[in-house]
Amino acid sequence: MIKKYRDEFNVQFSQEKYALMKSKLKEKSGSEPGFRLSESPIFLSQEFKKKLTDASDSIIDQIKNIPDELLLKSIPENCFVPNDSKHAHFFTIDFGICKSVNGEIEPRLIELQAFPSLYAFQNVYEETFCDVYPFLTEIKNDISPQEYQNHLSELIIGDENPENVILLEIYPEKQKTAIDFALTEKLLGIKTVCLTKVIKEGKKLFYENDGRKIDIRRIYNRVIFDELDKIPNLKTEFDFKDEVDVKWITHPNWFFKISKYLLPLLKHSFVPKSYFLNEFPEDENLENFVLKPLFSFAGSGVDLHPTLEKTKAIQDPENFILQKKVRYEPVFKDINGEFSMAEIRLLYIWKENDERPILLQNLARMTKAAMVNVDFNKKDAIWIGSSHAFFTP
Repeated sequence: MIKKYRDEFNVQFSQEKYALMKSKLKEKSGSEPGFRLSESPIFLSQEFKKKLTDASDSIIDQIKNIPDELLLKSIPENCFVPNDSKHAHFFTIDFGICKSVNGEIEPRLIELQAFPSLYAFQNVYEETFCDVYPFLTEIKNDISPQEYQNHLSELIIGDENPENVILLEIYPEKQKTAIDFALTEKLLGIKTVCLTKVIKEGKKLFYENDGRKIDIRRIYNRVIFDELDKIPNLKTEFDFKDEVDVKWITHPNWFFKISKYLLPLLKHSFVPKSYFLNEFPEDENLENFVLKPLFSFAGSGVDLHPTLEKTKAIQDPENFILQKKVRYEPVFKDINGEFSMAEIRLLYIWKENDERPILLQNLARMTKAAMVNVDFNKKDAIWIGSSHAFFTP
């Protein structure tokens, strides 16, 4: 979209620099990403950034005014966790990059969630783009590395000793996002602990490190609670539904409360019309909508071509939404003259006593396929995968 920076990047790009970028990330983290990295960042204007933040501010205002009792209805009975927090600590909003009927490039809300994304990785990713392509430094995020670390430390560690704070995941070494866990450990000095290794004694939780049993007081939660039921023969001492003396960052209930569940409730010119499947009006055309399960991750279960036959076969229509289709605009030119589409995720944090969340960083995903998922692209495609957005003057 921004010709000056796009042309400069495409001239400077080489496969050797792409390999160097991946090598630097491995050196910084001691790990490799379990997902494809795009060869290129995306460049967006400050005008587009204002559209994103204005829409996000409106969405945040609307969510703050939704009654607690309505949010609580989103939580499945078997997934309710005690000791909820007054608001989510992480808040991410995904927008597709689209074109309006009058030809303007505009964002369209895709989904939102109160679950931590790649907060540690994404900042290092931006830094690494700047290492390999120094001209990008002039348009990088204006939050310094120290400020960034301070924000996350205040939120996740708070007043605790870092050894009493853990990043909790199930089989973390098997997760595609393990590189983010490694970078979080380096950034904050906390340990990543598998749920199966958590020790429970009464209301107290512990983990072992170097032969020591260490008290857990805060949990930076990266476990998707409702996914646990899908893991065969899972044995743990600690059940999320247990009453325990820990502080959740963020509390698991917010995974459900801020989710696709809210899409039918939100109103904005950049928010596509959405309905719960069991409330879909007869005068709407099903062909104009995408079917999405309320609680799924990484696009699983999304049906781009729902039919009446398919929707009638669904046993729990209250757990699905129909969202009006949006057409991503191919505007990101690669070195072969082909174009990629993209979506951008805004990464907010919401500190305990703050009235509003803080926009900390962003994450972009590029594609040449109908869905923003590398699996749907041709194997030899470029300018696809996880990326980063730079906002230009």
